[in-house]
Amino acid sequence: MSEDLFLCSICLDVFTDPVSTPCGHNFCKNCITQHWDINDRCQCPMCKESFTTRPDVHVNTFISEMVSQFRHEAEQKRSSSSEQQVVKPGEVPCDICAATKLKALKSCLVCLVSFCETHLEPHLTASGLKRHQLMDPVKNLEDRMCRKHDKPLELFCKTDHTCVCMLCSVLDHETHEFVTLKEESEGKKAELEKTEAEIQQMIQKRRLRIQEIKRLVNFSKEHADGEIVEGVRVFSALMEAGQSGMDELIELIEKKQRKKEKEGESLIEGLEQEISELMERSSEVEKLSKSEDHLLQSLQSLKAAPPTKTWMEISFSPESHRGTVFRAVGQLEEMLSKDMKNLVKAELKKVQHYAAADLMLSYNGKLVHRAGVRQHLPDNTSLCINGFSSGRFYYEVQVKGKTGWTLGVVTESINRKENIPLRPDDGSWTICLTNGDEYKAFAGYDVFLNLKWRPEKVGMFVDYEEGLVSFYDVDAAAVMHRFTDCSFTEKLYSHFECW
Repeated sequence: MSEDLFLCSICLDVFTDPVSTPCGHNFCKNCITQHWDINDRCQCPMCKESFTTRPDVHVNTFISEMVSQFRHEAEQKRSSSSEQQVVKPGEVPCDICAATKLKALKSCLVCLVSFCETHLEPHLTASGLKRHQLMDPVKNLEDRMCRKHDKPLELFCKTDHTCVCMLCSVLDHETHEFVTLKEESEGKKAELEKTEAEIQQMIQKRRLRIQEIKRLVNFSKEHADGEIVEGVRVFSALMEAGQSGMDELIELIEKKQRKKEKEGESLIEGLEQEISELMERSSEVEKLSKSEDHLLQSLQSLKAAPPTKTWMEISFSPESHRGTVFRAVGQLEEMLSKDMKNLVKAELKKVQHYAAADLMLSYNGKLVHRAGVRQHLPDNTSLCINGFSSGRFYYEVQVKGKTGWTLGVVTESINRKENIPLRPDDGSWTICLTNGDEYKAFAGYDVFLNLKWRPEKVGMFVDYEEGLVSFYDVDAAAVMHRFTDCSFTEKLYSHFECW
């Protein structure tokens, strides 16, 4: 039940001893009696019905019981509410509460006091206090008062950007522009809400960026794991091939050495056999030479000299292993070169995934648009494709028949109206063909490229985040040059110049 149902229209307070008039309206007994005492005419304050004689009024027992019940319930509610609204740290306390401080519900700018629910009731019911200006509770009410005029700060001076009282607006800010504090507060609140919305939008964007970075980190990890697996496979194969080559080399050298040793042993065995036979004949000759009797007859019994070889003329030299290691390393190098070419082919196939759409250059060499066909560029053409500041990018350039060209990427801030400084420190990562057959990269100094074939189609791949610029001989599936650990901080443009 609403409290308005039990308010006396004279005192504007809850009924005390409610009585009813003949016209059916209810008032406090004391209120209606005093009203008729001070007025000449006896009439109802509500409907203005006049009575020839003052009517007898009796207590309305039904309303009296309802008021009594309402007061009891309101008191219980107030008591329960007060128990639950004990002031907490950071909240504004009631200035009237003596013992346990309760939480203030409103602050009065006239009284300069903050009230809990119980002590606020007079300001809600008493006619004199209803005119006071109430606001949400604040701790320092003195700050809401004009220090100069001791009046409530009710206006905001937009000219001086300060809060003022009514006297200030007339005396000190006469020609200034004013709005109410409520209006200014609502405006500031709207600005704060807009700022909060912008901040939340910024937070959301950053959260999305975090998710994107996490996704890229996971993608990078998957890519790294794949590269590790591939690297382990390749290097394991290389080490296995190297070990196999080394084993074959050792076996070949040892086989040759065993053959040479067997040959030497055979020669030594022959020599030792002849030595044994010669020593035996020498012994017989010596024995006969010392005999004095029948020498001639003894000489007839002497065996004929065994046949001998001219051992000094038989060729025998140590085995030469010169070139064996060189040939083995050459075979390994050939195998490595083949594997390297396969790796470059696989790498080239991956980076071609990031190829740009076909581009058509205008005849004046200044505009680029998408096209579905290849285009033969005229000599002395300089081309800058749309810049990019993240991700990966790949495209190929036909350089067949060109006597000179420059290909690479340059930064957005580089002065393209003048000669471009071909140095990474100045924002340029390029390679070129000069003098018809001289290939080099500009790395702050000339790096001459030792190429086995003359490139006819050059591919360029850029990984912005990785800081990588790679150049490929597409037909030979070979890496021409790489710029690594590049520090990209601004938009990059692809640069191509030929003549």
